[in-house]
Amino acid sequence: MEIAIQYFKEVWEILLEASPYVLFGFFVAGLLKGFLPADFVARHLGNNKKGAVVKASMFGVPLPLCSCGVIPAAAGLRQQGASKGATTSFMISTPETGVDSIAITYALLDPIMTIVRPVAAFISALTAGTLVDAFPEKPKQGKVAFTPLNFAPTTLKKEEACTSGCCSSKPAGKTFKDKFTVGMQFAFGELVADIGKWLLIGILIAAVVSTFLPVTFFQDYVGDGLLSMILMVFIGVPMYVCATASTPIAAALALKGLSPGGALVFLLAGPATNAATITVVAQTLGKRVAFIYVTSIAVTSVILGLAVNWVYAKLGLSVFAWINDVETHQHGFVAYAATIILLFLVGRQFVGRSGHQHSESCGCH
Repeated sequence: MEIAIQYFKEVWEILLEASPYVLFGFFVAGLLKGFLPADFVARHLGNNKKGAVVKASMFGVPLPLCSCGVIPAAAGLRQQGASKGATTSFMISTPETGVDSIAITYALLDPIMTIVRPVAAFISALTAGTLVDAFPEKPKQGKVAFTPLNFAPTTLKKEEACTSGCCSSKPAGKTFKDKFTVGMQFAFGELVADIGKWLLIGILIAAVVSTFLPVTFFQDYVGDGLLSMILMVFIGVPMYVCATASTPIAAALALKGLSPGGALVFLLAGPATNAATITVVAQTLGKRVAFIYVTSIAVTSVILGLAVNWVYAKLGLSVFAWINDVETHQHGFVAYAATIILLFLVGRQFVGRSGHQHSESCGCH
């Protein structure tokens, strides 16, 4: 009973710390949805334009697309003429981070990691895209066609087409009120439906780590160097976890002795890859691209992880100390109110509607 009580205390503490920042992230994501032109990314990345890999890596960083939504969106870019490299870059930087995950990174990790995470996502995406274009393969016939307007596979039946927020193409209207309304409906409706469940799962897993894993686990059994990062690669690559949900898990692992670099490896490799995504990449872009896709993420994340460890050591900083200090401070009214609102928004997706089914139709697992 004491262990169960401790576990639910950990869940509640993580919710209190994360909820205000998650809601803020959703709000900013809604602004992007409402006020960013629907064809903005496609106009800059279509037709194999010069510098498209750089733009694709950059555009993907703030976008609040989950890993289920980035696949049809990237396929739509490819249909409009984007190179395989630009498409690959977009598929990596987009799920690795976003405005919502950046906000929760500040809440659960530290300011350094908040800056490093999007920069690392850009570098890993840029590296993969550049390598893909540097080692092209002959295009194969018989690929599945994708419509560029709604980013849904044309081979899907109408009732099977992607309808979740990550793939939504609902027009935002012309007036400020219309755009704001559409953006907020997307953020606190469709986007919550897409990642809310996974966020709670991530928090539940993080609480398991906090409750049952010894404080010195990584120092005693793995170490804080290269071995721990390789372990994070093997855990993160096949695992389905979105950028927001991966953050509380990484924070819990850091409290058990995982180095900042190891945490970064998990934050990059986990959201960017999973078994389903790798399969789709191989089918739509080719096996060579899929190999470069996975290998570049693994290698780049480890190199960046080593660099992050060096930075923390040079600055004399400790992510463990920061997270531990955050957990010990008292939460105010805003934290409690935000937690209740977030639980309500996520909970209503499971009451009186089949919110989880439309995510599955988009390829979420």
